[in-house]
Amino acid sequence: MTYEQALEYLYTQLPMFSRIGIAAYKKDINNTIELCAALNNPQHKFKSIHIAGTNGKGSTSHMIAAIMQQQGFKTGLYTSPHIKDFGERIRINGEMINRQFVIDFTKKTKNICKKIQPSFFELTVAMAFDYFAEQQVDIAIIETGLGGRLDSTNVISPILSIITNIGLDHTNLLGNTLEEIAFEKAGIIKKNTPVVIGEVNEITRSVFEKKCTQMQIVPVYAENTFRAIKTNHTGNQLISSVTDISNNQSESYSLDLGGTYQLKNLQTVLTALQILNKSGFNISLDNTKNALTNVRKTTGLRGRWDIVSEKPIVIYDVAHNKDGIKFILEQLKASYENHQLHFVMGFVNDKDITAILELLPIDAHYYFTNAHIPRALPKEILLEWANKKNLKGNIFDDVNKAIEQAKKNATNKDAIVVCGSFFILSEIEPF
Repeated sequence: MTYEQALEYLYTQLPMFSRIGIAAYKKDINNTIELCAALNNPQHKFKSIHIAGTNGKGSTSHMIAAIMQQQGFKTGLYTSPHIKDFGERIRINGEMINRQFVIDFTKKTKNICKKIQPSFFELTVAMAFDYFAEQQVDIAIIETGLGGRLDSTNVISPILSIITNIGLDHTNLLGNTLEEIAFEKAGIIKKNTPVVIGEVNEITRSVFEKKCTQMQIVPVYAENTFRAIKTNHTGNQLISSVTDISNNQSESYSLDLGGTYQLKNLQTVLTALQILNKSGFNISLDNTKNALTNVRKTTGLRGRWDIVSEKPIVIYDVAHNKDGIKFILEQLKASYENHQLHFVMGFVNDKDITAILELLPIDAHYYFTNAHIPRALPKEILLEWANKKNLKGNIFDDVNKAIEQAKKNATNKDAIVVCGSFFILSEIEPF
């Protein structure tokens, strides 16, 4: 079996949520428990940090991984979905999973896969755990895929849990209210395990407080621990002054993740580090600052306010739900208020597209497309819905043609934003 054959098996023989949606979602973690048992429970052989949330969990995971690596820890990182290469999902010290391991793991789990018929996500979670255990990582940062309570990653016993925020996304699976979604995310909160909550409101706070009381712990709220404000912003570099609320002392941080929405993630990360240091990790301020300046280089993170060219400005961002698009629009208003905007957009079919379209500016130019996966919302339907909101544009067979046309139409003073889905960005050539 070659690496390509192994991936073909993973993509086509196993139900894949990112491609087909709800049909691949398993509403329990029994398959993962059985898979891990067959592998001698690798998830219990390394320390882990578990991260859930509607938005920001990927950025937060990568920032913490970069910091731990900078401090000298052998650091595993599991995230999803990938943009270009399957190996993006499973990394150690920024390096993608060894291809021979993928081949060998696929071979050795074929029989049990025939028995329990896991999803793509369930098997890749088990693969990540097996890899981290074999490689004897010091710490692994584990991002949930969907929700938390029933997510396949929720078989670990982390030393720290983090919930970045709660928003209305995947409502067909997680619930139609913030309270219901918060309940699912709160499922990663464990007994006697500290938890950091990145953002809360009155509704979600009550859910988290109830769960923490049951688990006999006290939640730590990032917004009550650190306060981050933007002091400068140029391209992909965000400069922030962060105040420790307990002593009113401030430090300056430079992030190579340029989205201003990263300020709340930064508060969450620094709160997490405070807890980790109390438990003996002794992560230095210098290493923290150096790591945050080089998150992209260290971890391979892409698609978060990536300014890939100037004149015209071209930005790639994986924002794909109402809150994510709202963050993008706020930053565009702050940074490029006098620029003509061009949006290259495509979505999957389980998003609240109407709520997203209602946010978008009428005076922008739109280029609608779709990724070439079964779960994609057809571009023709997207155009129809957009027209009902007085958004005008054209449809394109793929994202590359859409970007090409946007560049032809744009002047050097315009801004082009490509967003709406990980899978739209994955089809950009070259990325």
